Amino acid sequence: VYWPLFVLIFYFICPVPHFIARRVADDSDAASSACRELAYFFTTGIVVSAFGFPIILARVEAIKWGACGLVLAGNAVIFLTILGFFLVFGRGEDFSWEQW
Repeated sequence: VYWPLFVLIFYFICPVPHFIARRVADDSDAASSACRELAYFFTTGIVVSAFGFPIILARVEAIKWGACGLVLAGNAVIFLTILGFFLVFGRGEDFSWEQW
């Protein structure tokens, strides 16, 4: 049963709102902009949908609950990795490799 693999779509579209907001938002304002807040909102919706999709599949018995648990654990690992990537490399020009 390959239905849980559709979660991969959520992994690929998760950073897209952030990239668009970074490109569109004007960086001169230190406070958070409306564009950035909208990107956070869309990203949150994508992440919640990625966690809800396997639960719905398990409820309609398209997949077993064990597979649902494995997909949810994989979601946690992948989304924490994406968050870590943006926290480490998303700071801008002040990043330097000497800190490693």
